[in-house]
Amino acid sequence: MTETTPAPNAEDIVAGKCPVSHFAAEFNPFDEDYQQDPYPVFKSVREQEPVFYSPEIDYWIVSRYEDIIEIFKDTESYSASEAGVMITPPCPAAMDVLVEANFVPSTMLVDEDAPLHPKRRRVFRKGLNDNKVAELEPYTRRFVSQCLDAIVKNGRADMVGDMTFSVPALTAFILMGVPEAEVERVRGYAARFALWLWGRPTDEQQVALAGDYAAYLQYAREHVDKLAENPGEDYMSNVIKAWQKDGNDEVWDKTYLASIMQSHLYASHETTTNAAASGFKSLLENRDQWEAICADPSLIPGAVHEILRYQSSVPTWRRITTKPVRLGDYDLPAGSRVMMLTGSANHDDAKFEDGETFDITRENADEHLAFGWGVHLCLGQGLARMEMRVMLEETTKRLPHLRLVEDQEWTYSPNTSFRGPDHVRVEWDASQNPLPEDRP
Repeated sequence: MTETTPAPNAEDIVAGKCPVSHFAAEFNPFDEDYQQDPYPVFKSVREQEPVFYSPEIDYWIVSRYEDIIEIFKDTESYSASEAGVMITPPCPAAMDVLVEANFVPSTMLVDEDAPLHPKRRRVFRKGLNDNKVAELEPYTRRFVSQCLDAIVKNGRADMVGDMTFSVPALTAFILMGVPEAEVERVRGYAARFALWLWGRPTDEQQVALAGDYAAYLQYAREHVDKLAENPGEDYMSNVIKAWQKDGNDEVWDKTYLASIMQSHLYASHETTTNAAASGFKSLLENRDQWEAICADPSLIPGAVHEILRYQSSVPTWRRITTKPVRLGDYDLPAGSRVMMLTGSANHDDAKFEDGETFDITRENADEHLAFGWGVHLCLGQGLARMEMRVMLEETTKRLPHLRLVEDQEWTYSPNTSFRGPDHVRVEWDASQNPLPEDRP
């Protein structure tokens, strides 16, 4: 009879009674090298220690595609409630700002479990279906064209500052029913909040971000009040109409509606900004593939999926155990915090052949986990893909000779969960623009 060795106990490892591996001791998602490029770390842990405990951030780290899918599947053992917990709790001065704004903590759909989550999701899904995305596409195309109009004769641009930051924000405003007259005001709130939720901001940064957050929240409350009085056909109006139906008081309240208005605006904005920016960077670094989509725009939808797989704008996500579980070689008690390296899963050779290679013709690229999986699959995935597709369609048509500025510095917001370059600086010979009207 073969004798088996009991699995190490999680509490023993956390208490330091079991040997601590190299990865457990060294893994730090806030390290500068990791921030610049986490994928070498992902590859090492995936191949050598796919599950381990990180004392640096007090999370169990999971890196393989198959294991992460199992966590997403098992909604009874792994709660989504950890997804929205701030990595760094607000300092007292930041809390004072939030208290002054009458901030009341609320969930954000991504961190909800059954039975409320499926009830709310059904309503949200109706407001963001394929027909709605198709309705928004002409607006997105107009916004992209306006961005290109502003830069096409210049010969130099920052694709983030000049396009990928503004287009998703403007599209989200239309989706959420923000009147055109209020767009300029709301654009001032369209800051990047990833550092606030998933980073380690200094106290000074926290206070500034808390101020932005409070102003954004105040606008969200005002907007919800206006739509409650005069709802339209936009996403938020559909949610408000559902709230106003008899019997839905236990599912909705105004605090939750304002939270949804705010969180969906910045989430749909920031993730797509990052994904599109990473897309331009990846395509221009792989010049043959940029030239391929310039020559054949029908390749662009597949390229969008490959971008999302190769440089996920959401490289990690979180869960917390609701009961004892077996994870890899370890037995974890209830209340164990788990960080899933979805960016690592997207490079897993067991799922994606030669996963470290960028290939816009990859047949199964659409099986990536950039939008999560299962009951929490991102509702806005179709909208994000449409925005990325339109940005590439219009840019390749008017600036096929675009190239990256050489030796530029790449910087990223220092947080665990949202990733994309702060700038993508490009240049081109404007006298060679294919459209005569675009030449100086």
